[in-house]
Amino acid sequence: MAKSGVFERDPTDNLKKELQKLVKTIVEDSSDDEILDQTLQILQSLKQGIQYYPQEFNCPLSKQIMTDPVIICTGKTYDRVSIQKWLSGGNRTCPETGQVLSHTVLTPNHLVRDMIAQWCKNHGVRAQNSPGSNPINPVQYLDEQGLTEANRKHFRSLLKKLSLSDSISEKKEAARMLRSLTKKNPAFRGFFGECSTAIPELISPLSEVKNGVDPNLCEDVITTLLNVSIHESNKKLVVETVNVVPVLLDALRLGTIETRTNAAATLFTLSALDSNKLVIAKAGGLRPLIELLEEGHALAMKDAASAIFNLCIVH
Repeated sequence: MAKSGVFERDPTDNLKKELQKLVKTIVEDSSDDEILDQTLQILQSLKQGIQYYPQEFNCPLSKQIMTDPVIICTGKTYDRVSIQKWLSGGNRTCPETGQVLSHTVLTPNHLVRDMIAQWCKNHGVRAQNSPGSNPINPVQYLDEQGLTEANRKHFRSLLKKLSLSDSISEKKEAARMLRSLTKKNPAFRGFFGECSTAIPELISPLSEVKNGVDPNLCEDVITTLLNVSIHESNKKLVVETVNVVPVLLDALRLGTIETRTNAAATLFTLSALDSNKLVIAKAGGLRPLIELLEEGHALAMKDAASAIFNLCIVH
């Protein structure tokens, strides 16, 4: 592969030229404290190697040297932690190009990673993530707003347990953990938009059962669905998923007061989109909401009334 020339020039040239000017000023004209300070700063920068990484090694989002470069579907490269944080915030576009992402799979950019490692080796700079020097492991590294592969694996295992386990106690434990995770971390809500099977697996205990559902399991599943629906980019996906609206309406009619309240809150949240209002209304969503409102439970009245109001207004 031909060398671009970008990496062939010494990236410290500008610093060295500035240093020469300052030294000349000190020798010929003065020993002003400010000039001396500038000189010391440049010497320190040259010593530590903190200012002369090639700009091509910086993440477009963090503006810092990449430690775990990954490629998104638009072909652009970002540091894993930075792009995970971007996606976890509900963004589904490429930060640089603005293109809508067809998927959010992150592919390791081994070429850029190796180039950074080689450059660091050639310039005597210790790399955080160079091969053979205790690299950061993306499976173990946890950003407070991102999801690592270990997180995703755990999350998938909970969904599988909820949908496939024959043990009611295992299903209840999985539902309880999913409820907690989606409440505490918005990144887990965003995961449902990335995995096409996540929502069907979540509601499967409620959509496939024939002889009734454990009330605690039902409440945890409906509340998890509420948490997922809060995520703006999930609203359309949730309503368009087969059986979601029927499951919500069943919970609205047959659940405990806590479950019915959270089902009403979910319908209220989802009805923020006009297209969702039509689907919910056509499925018969107004009647059970009105019945819940008429029962007069203080806990449920606000959510039921808000959902009814939303469903009756189409912009």
